[in-house]
Amino acid sequence: MTVPVTRKDLMIVNMGPHHPSMHGVLRLILTLDGEDVIDCEPILGYLHRGMEKIAENRTILQYLPYVTRWDYLATMFTEAITVNAPEKLENVQVPQRASYIRVIMLELSRIASHLLWLGPFMADIGAQTPFFYIFRERELIYNLFEAATGMRMMHNYFRIGGVAADLPYGWIEKCFDFCDYFLTGVVEYQKLITRNPIFLERVEGVGIIGGEEAVNWGLSGPMLRASGIQWDLRKVDNYECYNEFDWEIQWQKEGDSLARYLVRIGEMKESIKMIQQALEGIPGGPYENLEVRRFDRAKNSEWNDFAYRFISKKPSPNFELSKQELYARVEAPKGELGIYLIGDNSVFPWRWKIRPPGFINLQILPELVKRMKLADIMTILGSIDIIMGEVDR
Repeated sequence: MTVPVTRKDLMIVNMGPHHPSMHGVLRLILTLDGEDVIDCEPILGYLHRGMEKIAENRTILQYLPYVTRWDYLATMFTEAITVNAPEKLENVQVPQRASYIRVIMLELSRIASHLLWLGPFMADIGAQTPFFYIFRERELIYNLFEAATGMRMMHNYFRIGGVAADLPYGWIEKCFDFCDYFLTGVVEYQKLITRNPIFLERVEGVGIIGGEEAVNWGLSGPMLRASGIQWDLRKVDNYECYNEFDWEIQWQKEGDSLARYLVRIGEMKESIKMIQQALEGIPGGPYENLEVRRFDRAKNSEWNDFAYRFISKKPSPNFELSKQELYARVEAPKGELGIYLIGDNSVFPWRWKIRPPGFINLQILPELVKRMKLADIMTILGSIDIIMGEVDR
């Protein structure tokens, strides 16, 4: 009779890109000792599309439809940073009404992004029900987006100096209804998830990051705030009109996967607070800066003529980006989304470097999964909240 020999050597396993939790675009090469993870090497690049190079051969307006494909779950933020950078470079003033509309859209987009983090994260660690709940709420947000912008996911709504179209009649009331409904939905999630013993067993104390470690790794967003660092660009940079609203930075001090979950749940509630305040205080006036149509016109300025003044979604004019450089950033749902822009007295940017939060946050994954169990990889990777569109660009 042959006795099976117990193997003592390490095993190297491919996790992804065809693993259901890798969504076809991320590969982890794992070194395992039984169930224990000894080493992990993430392999990127399955979704690389040359987004930065495309930007260097397009005007800002031509490039706007592309940008929603970086982080395709928080599309308003990619549009916001794409217009914020040239606005700062050329010192373009945004009307108050346009700024309020932007804040409403950005915070709705933040909720949609956090919802579509929560559902698959719960599915990854074995809970199916929240996945169906979050789609119910997310569809309502997309209905609002569709009414205002004409598209559900890829909106092409922001413009240099404002937004492409004003809010339609009755939209504000519909948005108020959604806010009231969504607050009851969040309570439902918390009842279902937050004190669930199986959920707590999977996330508590898993993937702990200390505050100093988080800063040293360059983490941002919920990853940083869950480690006890109260850093939110909406408070730090005061961009748009966030300083006019009453809201709190959501943070936890534990630094584990549970803390990151609690920060995101808290952020959804704070976003609703901001949206309600913005809807109540939204001023009248223009939704775009018409002066933008008049400065530094490029040669093909027939789009600024009277005949085109009443197109529903107006293009903003092409203008030359002056010869200077600048870094602009916004607080996206996943962290700090930045653009390093160099102008060259041309309608095209000379350099357009994207600083995606997911790419920077993903760096710490090998550190977090070492000495953990194989099953904890899904929890840790899910809690980081990456979108490979912006990681690979």
